[in-house]
Amino acid sequence: MHFKSFSFIQKQTVLYPMLLLIFVLQSINCQAQTTMITPPYLKKGDTIAIVATARKNIENNLKPTIDLLHSWGLEVIIGNTIGLDLNQLAGTDEQRAADFQQQLDNPKIKAIWCVRGGYGTVRMIDLLDFTKFKQHPKWIVGFSDVTVLHNHLNTMGFKSIHGTMPVSIERTAPESISTLRTALFGEKLEYKIDPFPMNRFGKATGELVGGNLSILYSLLGSKSAIDCTDKILFIEDLDEYLYHIDRMMMNLKRNGCLESIKGIIVGGMTKMKDNDIPWGKNANEIVQDVTQKYNIPVLYNFPAGHVHDNRALIMGNVISMQVNEKGGTVVFE
Repeated sequence: MHFKSFSFIQKQTVLYPMLLLIFVLQSINCQAQTTMITPPYLKKGDTIAIVATARKNIENNLKPTIDLLHSWGLEVIIGNTIGLDLNQLAGTDEQRAADFQQQLDNPKIKAIWCVRGGYGTVRMIDLLDFTKFKQHPKWIVGFSDVTVLHNHLNTMGFKSIHGTMPVSIERTAPESISTLRTALFGEKLEYKIDPFPMNRFGKATGELVGGNLSILYSLLGSKSAIDCTDKILFIEDLDEYLYHIDRMMMNLKRNGCLESIKGIIVGGMTKMKDNDIPWGKNANEIVQDVTQKYNIPVLYNFPAGHVHDNRALIMGNVISMQVNEKGGTVVFE
């Protein structure tokens, strides 16, 4: 009886340290998976590629952007998709994917800037091979339909930049351009936002995810869908019916995204449409209605999205947000 007890104690003495070791290793692995990778920031002499992943760009309109990048000390490569014309798209899915793949695999390219949005990035995303990108990450830049890439990269553990695009350089606000440069070159990025009547006060710190609401909605259930757990969600949209906004917000809610987030930043809700029988709420009021049960800060009227002042955001970066009677602050860690 004593021998059996001694044998049991010996087994437990070995078992407990092994269980502790497994727990530690799993914790380290979990932390490694949730730590987002930051591509190398740009420096003078680096090269940035401009490509089309969605809607075609057949106009001769890139000189202002090229001049801007040269003024930053950067070299520019124009992708093969610029000028391609297939109905709405910049060539076939295969052509757009091949151009993007070429820039992904080229070690001389330090950033890829999507020329414009529209629709079509989701049609080529599954044709891409990110093997070399994972070995040598680079910044992917854009917004709107480029949300497909932001979300897909987020699931792989890489940061990207939500910001203005080459076709908008001549007509966007100076802050759109200056903050994009700040993000690309790794300088301190932080924002102070004016008060807005609908803001919900509070503080939160978490990884920034999101983008265009319609694209987020369309990616749910796919391998490009983001994990909202403990994140801060940014949303914006353009040219949608108000009841569509409600539908998409309800979908986020029913998918558990709103249950698990730490805060929400609402950007431009631009050129919204209504039916002959009104929905009864504007876009911000819809967001407020769907999210009112959650005890999280909500910052409205943030200058990003389909607006003149479209400031850069580093998706996947940890941010601290604070909302009070003086307005809101968003600081990128």
